[in-house]
Amino acid sequence: MDDKIKVYGPRLFGLCMTLCRNQHDAWDLYQETWLRAYERQSQYDSSRTYEGWLTAICVNRYRDYLRRLKIAPFFDLFSTTEEKDMVINEVPEKEKEDFSEVREAVNELPEKFREAVILFYFQDKDIKRTAEIMGVPVGTVKTRLMKARKLLKEVLKDEWDI
Repeated sequence: MDDKIKVYGPRLFGLCMTLCRNQHDAWDLYQETWLRAYERQSQYDSSRTYEGWLTAICVNRYRDYLRRLKIAPFFDLFSTTEEKDMVINEVPEKEKEDFSEVREAVNELPEKFREAVILFYFQDKDIKRTAEIMGVPVGTVKTRLMKARKLLKEVLKDEWDI
């Protein structure tokens, strides 16, 4: 398992950071993903890529986290969305270029659109792989990406002169 962590760990953590938007939750998701992968290693289908299998586990663990928040929102330590956003915005970006407006706009998308955008654009998954990870048909991913681009274009037109 150590060799897999070395190979896939950095990219997996990047996905966790993109999904969670803060380092603390990203580390939790990262560790939960590796734990689940270890526990279910016997279920790995070698006809699929290991990275794709790991990514699907990560996205599913993240969805579980979102469900828990909806069921028990008092576990959320922040009293308002603005307070959470303020803390998230204080986390330093590790990107070379400043795409903060784009990331902010993506973070404001409805979750099903945000997941599709993250997997397709930020994690470089193709449409088919994105559909497999999300557990939806290819056409649904295409529709979600189209709608996400439309929403992003509306939000960013003033700032990016699109």
